[in-house]
Amino acid sequence: MDFSQIIPSMPGLVDGMLMTLKLLALSVVGGVALGTVLALLRLSSNPLLSGFAKAYVNYFRSIPLLLVITWFYLAVPMLLNWITGTFVSVGAFTSCLVAFMMFEAAYYCEIVRAGIQSIAKGQENAAYALGMSYGQAMRLIILPQAFRKMMPLLLQQSIILFQDTSLVYAVGLMDFLNAARSKGDIVGLPHEFLIFAGAVYFVISFGASLSVKRLQKRFAV
Repeated sequence: MDFSQIIPSMPGLVDGMLMTLKLLALSVVGGVALGTVLALLRLSSNPLLSGFAKAYVNYFRSIPLLLVITWFYLAVPMLLNWITGTFVSVGAFTSCLVAFMMFEAAYYCEIVRAGIQSIAKGQENAAYALGMSYGQAMRLIILPQAFRKMMPLLLQQSIILFQDTSLVYAVGLMDFLNAARSKGDIVGLPHEFLIFAGAVYFVISFGASLSVKRLQKRFAV
């Protein structure tokens, strides 16, 4: 084993990690936002809205993430071309970002829904007694308490998403794993660079998991 070429290749690896973290951060923000909307739809008394949200969650939780990434990268441009009549290019980063947001929203939705349902019904009734609307009660009373309870689960799902970002190799996006693989092939040390990449993923994921456990104990009531 020869790991001597890792240090000279560090600038390219750092760029790959920055790409991974950028994709992760935007996907988490978009996924949580969309997941929260889906959770509110699932809890709606309107059967059409709740049925749509339920179908969305069941669909995206039943197909592989790699298929979603590939579909957005290959099929969406064809679909847009068919609708608009002009070719619309969808880059690898954009297609991966949208795929991650829509896929993870199904999982975030269930976490948010469970968090909302864990809040005592009396909290919502008290908000209505104060003259608040449904939107105000959710925004000011229910969701702040729910997010505090479900924060560890949201972070745990984000750690899983961090690991899943390595699937962007399928569309050629130069994330950390793809950068390590490419650098290893160039210098003729593919095994060493992949071992190093695996160690980095393990250290980050394991460290984040420990932080989530400490946060969970801190938030415990």
